[in-house]
Amino acid sequence: MGYKEDFITFMVRSGVLTFGDFTTKSGRRTPYFVNTGNYKTGAQAALLGDYYAACVQAHAPDGVSCLFGPAYKGIPLAVTAAASLYRLYGRDLPYCFNRKEAKDHGEGGTLVGYQVQDGDRVAIIEDVVTAGTAVRETLAFFEGLGRRVEVAHLFVSVDRMERGTGDRTTLDELREDYGIAVHPIVTVREIIETLHNKPIDGQVVLDDHRRAQMEDYLAQYGARTK
Repeated sequence: MGYKEDFITFMVRSGVLTFGDFTTKSGRRTPYFVNTGNYKTGAQAALLGDYYAACVQAHAPDGVSCLFGPAYKGIPLAVTAAASLYRLYGRDLPYCFNRKEAKDHGEGGTLVGYQVQDGDRVAIIEDVVTAGTAVRETLAFFEGLGRRVEVAHLFVSVDRMERGTGDRTTLDELREDYGIAVHPIVTVREIIETLHNKPIDGQVVLDDHRRAQMEDYLAQYGARTK
């Protein structure tokens, strides 16, 4: 799994991936939670960018015009991913992000950073996609700019592999409904296989009991496999 295993360990050590009893925004009780808001140091930001860059390089080694970070959590993700792509792979991709409210002074506008052009192929850099709202808002945002931009890729940290409104996962819905190539750094299945009974700094965070809870949760809410 290479960088995937390292990323999973990194999330645990950063306090981003935790296990217990949580309630998701959709109201589901879940035995694990991914809170990317817990990243808070320069070292974490640099490493996080490296993992996103590795995923981008693995799945989109060319054909990307720029990285887009949806406000607000996507902004630092796009910036650090762009920096890591240049430092590690020599790819100097521009980045941009949106303002929640249009600026009515100075340069004005709602797009900050690189100004997308007709024919650009954009990669969205996001954290964890639950309902896909931010992605759909991004598609509408680019349409509102009046430029012919293709949102070609979506990169996220974790695929929870849960069904959305139907039998498909939200990521599958985005793939099939909008033609976006979706790439998680890791999936929940990879998390389970990597962490089960494996000590991280002397502590097992996913023992047999926790794994059983994870399996029960996926049995209840997991998307149907094709």
